[in-house]
Amino acid sequence: MSTTGTLPEDLEALRRIDSCALSNAIGLLNVRPRNEGFIHGTVHCMFPGLPAVVGYAVTGRMRSSSPPISGRCYYDHVEWWRYLASVPAPRIVVVFDADDPPGSGALFGELHARISMAMNSVAYITNGAVRDLPAIEKLGFQLFAGNSSVSHAYAHMVDFGHPIELGGLRIHSGDLLHGDFHGIQSIPLEIAKRLPALATEALRDEQAFIEMCIDGSFSVERLAAKIREHAEAQKCK
Repeated sequence: MSTTGTLPEDLEALRRIDSCALSNAIGLLNVRPRNEGFIHGTVHCMFPGLPAVVGYAVTGRMRSSSPPISGRCYYDHVEWWRYLASVPAPRIVVVFDADDPPGSGALFGELHARISMAMNSVAYITNGAVRDLPAIEKLGFQLFAGNSSVSHAYAHMVDFGHPIELGGLRIHSGDLLHGDFHGIQSIPLEIAKRLPALATEALRDEQAFIEMCIDGSFSVERLAAKIREHAEAQKCK
């Protein structure tokens, strides 16, 4: 689990980038197929009005449909909290709900959010359920989840620290994640420093197309010329 070379100012620069612009910037470097690297379908942003989050994944698995073998349920697994503290901050808690179907009970509510915030976490991601939404939103803590639930049911951690998969994205503890109201994607650490500048450049190129559409002189011929100009510029990079 290495975050070598990624400084707090790098993370803040990434946090300020819209997720779509960030995805475009990653695509420019051809480090992975463009249909990979993000969660799709099963997880949704619960608080679209909150700003983007960026942090290092802390992975675990939970269940809520049956009681744990021993102990109480949703917050007394001390080894889980110790493991959370071992991953570099800022942290994003990522928990796979192993029930079939997932989401009958919510592991994460206001108490979990407050403990996680006290441990320098900025968001929680799960294919399962969350609860206490108004209270958590007031904290400014972001949630990405499959659904909400009124109850914890028998929610408890099963294990942690192993790779999990949510919505097509394989996530390891220590992976750098970025999320906003559009969704969650992973950021390859080896290119993290380059992405803010590339995203700014991509937005500038896009703005040139937008201005052409609204300046009153749009034509297909002008669009074709702009497309050729853009393609030539990309070849030179």
